[in-house]
Formats: sequence, C-alpha cells, structure tokens
Amino acid sequence: MLLEQKQPTTIVTESVTSLPVMEAFYTLQGEGAHTGRAAYFIRLGGCDVGCHWCDVKESWDADAHPKLSIDSIVEGALQYPGRMAVITGGEPLMHDLTTLTEALQAAGFRTNIETSGVCQEITGSWDWICFSPKKFKRPNPAIFDKADELKVIVYNQSDFAFAESFVPLLRSDCKLFLQTEWSRSNEMLPRIVDYVKNNPQWQISLQTHKYMDIP
Repeated sequence: MLLEQKQPTTIVTESVTSLPVMEAFYTLQGEGAHTGRAAYFIRLGGCDVGCHWCDVKESWDADAHPKLSIDSIVEGALQYPGRMAVITGGEPLMHDLTTLTEALQAAGFRTNIETSGVCQEITGSWDWICFSPKKFKRPNPAIFDKADELKVIVYNQSDFAFAESFVPLLRSDCKLFLQTEWSRSNEMLPRIVDYVKNNPQWQISLQTHKYMDIP
C-alpha cells in the first residue's frame, strides 16, 4: 500500500553552503515505513547522543569528515534514478539542513530524515520525518508533532515502556515501529513479535538491508 502523500514540513533558519559528509550511497531503505524503496542515503558527520550500541560511531566527530558543497551533494544524488533522499547520521539535525533539503526538492527528490530529535533547531523541508528517540539524551518536544514515524530500537525489556511513553505525545497518524538492536536480535526479536501481537498499533521494523547484505 502506498503511503499517503503529505505537504513537506518546513522549518527555516539561516542557510549553509557545505556539510560534513561521512558517506553517501544509493541502496534500498532497509528500515521503517519506507522499507524496500530505492533511496540515496546522505550520512552526515556529527553526533553527541552517545548510544553505546551505535554501529556508526565513526560518524560522531563532524570534523573527521570532509565538508562537501550542497551542489556537489545534490549532483551525487542525481547520478541515480531513485528520487528519495534519506538524510541520516550521526545526528543530522546538528546542522542547518534548510539549503540541502530545498536543493534536493528542487531537483525532484522527496526528502526523508532519521533523527533522535535532540537538537534545539529542527531545520529543513521534509516529506517524511522518522523520529528515533534514544534514552541517552532527551528529545526536543518540538519534534513530537512533526514526526511521521516513531522508530524505537529495542535493546532490553525496558525499551518497550520507553517506546510507549512517546505515543501520547505524537500525532494520531504517526506510524509506530519497534526494531531490535542487531546484536540482540536472537533474544529481543521474539519479545517484539509477542509485544506487537498484543499491541497491534505497533509494527516490526527489521534491518532488511543487513539480511540482504547490502549497504
């Protein structure tokens, strides 16, 4: 079933002309509401959330990655036929994403983001916002009514209650996903299955790209 189209959410501050890019690549979205769709991923450097199970810790230091111009980032995305761009990190909202998202949309892309929501400024023009909160740092409440998707990583049993704590704060049409932390899949996935069966407002998100052995 196709997801309902919505007007992009736009929050504007002053623009930037370059951003630290750890990596950018064309693949399939492996997680959440857009699983299986062709997507161009732009992984930005910089994160101060500090998840101990993070599988891209090399993204944390923004200064470790080259700053690329907005034009060159968009040109890279245009080399491929897919027109969904996913901005991720790190924590991508550490940067002002207004110029990048406007340039991507002008080039014909739908703009998606995955964010922990911890930053004080929520910048950019977004077609889809995946809010993935972490216990290690509180989110900015401004993210709650902008989130199209809640995706909570389940590392241990207490993460179910953590996930539920956000539901009353979100829009009624926000999609709800539980996703096991990869190294804990054998233990936690059966628990997530049981939880979703008993709480059918939730769905399971699997890291399908890891099962398919693609980036």
